[in-house]
Amino acid sequence: MAGQKAGKQYAEKVISHIHEIIEKESAAIDKAADKVAATIARDGLVHLFGCGHSHMLAEEVFYRAGGLAAIQPILDTAVMLHEGAVKSSMVERMEGYAAHILNNYDVKPGEPIIILSNSGVNGVPVDMAMEAKAKGLYVIAIVSSAYYEDAPRHSSSRKLYEVADLVIDNHLPHGDALMEVAGTDIRMSPGSTVIGATILNMMMTMAVCKLAEQGIEPPVFRSGNVPGGFEQNLKYIEKYRKRIKHL
Repeated sequence: MAGQKAGKQYAEKVISHIHEIIEKESAAIDKAADKVAATIARDGLVHLFGCGHSHMLAEEVFYRAGGLAAIQPILDTAVMLHEGAVKSSMVERMEGYAAHILNNYDVKPGEPIIILSNSGVNGVPVDMAMEAKAKGLYVIAIVSSAYYEDAPRHSSSRKLYEVADLVIDNHLPHGDALMEVAGTDIRMSPGSTVIGATILNMMMTMAVCKLAEQGIEPPVFRSGNVPGGFEQNLKYIEKYRKRIKHL
């Protein structure tokens, strides 16, 4: 019974955090949605980047049913988990590596890049923001303000939230884990993935609605498992595959 109660409490904490996002971050998310909509309207792309588990959020909105087609996830295996989780953590702290990653992608001035980093203190996310701004991109950061007072790890003494053009706070606790385990000093059950996915899907939904209000047909993928879905998606695949590296 204790386990069942704890599971319910975790779900309730996630729901509570979502309500906090709605209350406190809707204005920032709406501003990000404006940038996404304006970019799509002029046939641009929206780029996303994250290290470690945050890379999953770059994939959350990429090439899926009900998702915008003009999404470019920036996926570098060295900072993902499947080639070595410990290695990815070490690479994430390396300054200078982000430039090598970004140079492999087609990005254009004025396009937004959403950088996902719960702590926002490590070298690669901070470098990525700096490199993106040097190329003229608009940097949106999704981070936790709980880390704002932590010592910076970048030689510039800056953290991601200080470099970004727009910051969306996920309001998660220091260390990410939401649950205490009774009788121990253990904290577990992270919130950054589910909350980050909620923020991104709020943003994309708002952007699509803005496009529709302007009379612009939003490029949204349908499920390939419903009649006509794959055929409908082909026009977007053909349109974007020359620019989107992983399409």
